[in-house]
Amino acid sequence: MKPTNLFLSLALSVPLGAQALDLPITPGPYTGTMESLTNYACPVWFRDAKFGIWAHWGPQAVPEMGDWYARKMYVSDEVDRKTGEHKGPSADYKDHLARFGHPSTNGWKDIIPLWRAEKWEPEHLMELYKQAGAKYFVSMGTHHDNFFMWNSKLHRWNAVQMGPHRDVVREWQAAAQKNGLPFGVSEHLGASFTWFQDAHKADKTGPLAGVPYDGANSNNWDLYHFPAEKGDTGWYSKNPRWQQEWYNEIKELVDNYHPDLLYSDGPVPFGNEVGLSQIANLYNDSLQQHDGRQLAVYNCKQVSDGRWVQDYERGVGGGIDPNPWQTDTSIGDWFYNKNYKDKQTGKMYGSPEWVARTLVDIVSKNGNLLLNVVLRPDGSLDPEAEAILHRLADWTAVNGEAIYGSRPWLVYGEGAVKPKGGAFSEKFDFSARDVRFTTKGTTLYAIALGWPTDHQVVIRSLATGAEAAQNHIEGIELLGHTGALNFTQTKDALVVAIPADARPDLTCALRLVGSHFKPVPLPQTK
Repeated sequence: MKPTNLFLSLALSVPLGAQALDLPITPGPYTGTMESLTNYACPVWFRDAKFGIWAHWGPQAVPEMGDWYARKMYVSDEVDRKTGEHKGPSADYKDHLARFGHPSTNGWKDIIPLWRAEKWEPEHLMELYKQAGAKYFVSMGTHHDNFFMWNSKLHRWNAVQMGPHRDVVREWQAAAQKNGLPFGVSEHLGASFTWFQDAHKADKTGPLAGVPYDGANSNNWDLYHFPAEKGDTGWYSKNPRWQQEWYNEIKELVDNYHPDLLYSDGPVPFGNEVGLSQIANLYNDSLQQHDGRQLAVYNCKQVSDGRWVQDYERGVGGGIDPNPWQTDTSIGDWFYNKNYKDKQTGKMYGSPEWVARTLVDIVSKNGNLLLNVVLRPDGSLDPEAEAILHRLADWTAVNGEAIYGSRPWLVYGEGAVKPKGGAFSEKFDFSARDVRFTTKGTTLYAIALGWPTDHQVVIRSLATGAEAAQNHIEGIELLGHTGALNFTQTKDALVVAIPADARPDLTCALRLVGSHFKPVPLPQTK
């Protein structure tokens, strides 16, 4: 598409990379280099927390069609990335056309006013999250839709000026602080520029073929962005003008709200000094806010080597990482989706069993779980979502001892299910035969990822070893049950008898008292 005004013509006449960037950083020891970030150490609060809850929520919940609606509503011809097959209009495009009108006139900008959050009660929700076991909370700051949930002076498309007319980030933060929870924000803005370019296109067929969508109107470019140069199609744009805008806006968020955690949806933004400077700004800001103590955490989807906390979207680590890491996932779709079907339950939401067992697997490998609890467009919870929180509250009240403040053992676990690790692989069929380990001081916990119907837990890693004192066990207790358990220990395995009167739970967590716990090597399996 050709530039439609002089301003854009001048902007696009500057070669990519030729524009000097202004990247101010809050004063402190961190700078926009990888080397300076090697001095970072993940704060203890995050390492101890293990479980956080995320409100991945905003105006894209309004259509109740799930994630990426603001982009997909402009996709009149989906193309299969693998085969190149043209599939025709996306479901979101057809939905938008039927309910809201054609995107040439009624686009994303016209959905935003429909998001009113009229039943949103952040203090009530935060109390539920804390009861469910959350030790930190993360608010959506801005998604790829370029709508800000904070009171921005740089961008008029924000929740104070539009939609609910409330400072969503500030209200979430106040509720988290009232409940003693560290507070974080997620930013998905870095990818917004290229993500939103479909809004500049037009139908290729039909009665409105060739009529530009509302994103092509330069009056709307503060929402949909100016047109990208040819070839600028990556997750992160190469355009320095956009990189500068991103930097200014996320710095505004950090400098005004001082979050304990900042999450970026992707690797370090723009893969250069821009993203590294933003991380440095967060870390230096934390030092200023906390009298020289470093309490900030930065999450992104890139190997950290300890410079930040690596995040896996809808996935897990494959083994124990010496550096803390995080999984981010959701009990359902990312945004409210009335048509969503969980792969395991066949329903709109996953099960509390899946959440608890996934959390244990993650914690055994030195990770944290950040769980999105899906909110309705009005800010309320479905009864099914609230039921998951109540079930987790019961589970963490009993089993939290083995989770919070724990550290990995020498091996993370044993059993048939051994996730290879990585993003977008999370629905594992854990059972009581899969055991995970955590430690706290000299106490070892062995947690079966299911309730043993045969009333025994078999742990091969805790068989008697070659050394006389290896895996010497003085006693075993079941969390949530009074009294010592009977057990036998041979060179093949430790077998623990689970009392018939013990109340079944989402997991079966054992507290082991003894000395010189050292895992017996297990036979290698192909």
